[in-house]
Amino acid sequence: MIYCVEDDDNLRNIVVYTLKNTGFDAQGFADASSLLSALERQLPTLLLLDIMLPGEDGLSVLRRLRENPKTQKLPIIMLTAKGSEYDKVTGLDLGADDYMTKPFGVMELVSRVKALLRRVQSETPAQHAGIVLNEREHRITVNGAALQLTMKEFALLQLFLENPGMVFTRDLLLERVWGYDFEGETRTVDVHIQTLRGKLGEKARLIETVRGLGYRLGGET
Repeated sequence: MIYCVEDDDNLRNIVVYTLKNTGFDAQGFADASSLLSALERQLPTLLLLDIMLPGEDGLSVLRRLRENPKTQKLPIIMLTAKGSEYDKVTGLDLGADDYMTKPFGVMELVSRVKALLRRVQSETPAQHAGIVLNEREHRITVNGAALQLTMKEFALLQLFLENPGMVFTRDLLLERVWGYDFEGETRTVDVHIQTLRGKLGEKARLIETVRGLGYRLGGET
């Protein structure tokens, strides 16, 4: 879910519409008070925050969010008609992750959103049932103990950890992990799953075989 706080109804509706049509869930707010109420119910994955708002302004909201442990690491892109270096520096100093000056192209905004989400995802370890995978450090631990995997085993486990419960066919795993031009057989996937399970020890049962389909990451073990 992406929240967009913008008092211009037309711009807010365009941004929300574009985000939804590019695969995101999105919700718009006209002022700070409605945003803060929504944050009590649900935290978004990213916030688009205008500076010039009725009532409490965006910089004040940003300061408040960065002081709250629950929203301290929430990815935030500032949107504003102000183009001065002072406003940009102030926003970034207060903890904004990115900054766009109006008028801007909505597809550029979507591109910035995707880039920020990729950056945040790469910095946040994927974890499930005691397995923690840190992509940036290329490190995996199981119940705190380091685990050594090959590159393909690492990529398989990362895919499962980032999509718990999703069923991956062997062909899809070949495409996502080995690449479109891989000419090997689906048996390659089975062999790698077997060796990955062997290294996971008591966590091996998390990688479930879905008969007739492929594999998925299951529940707690």
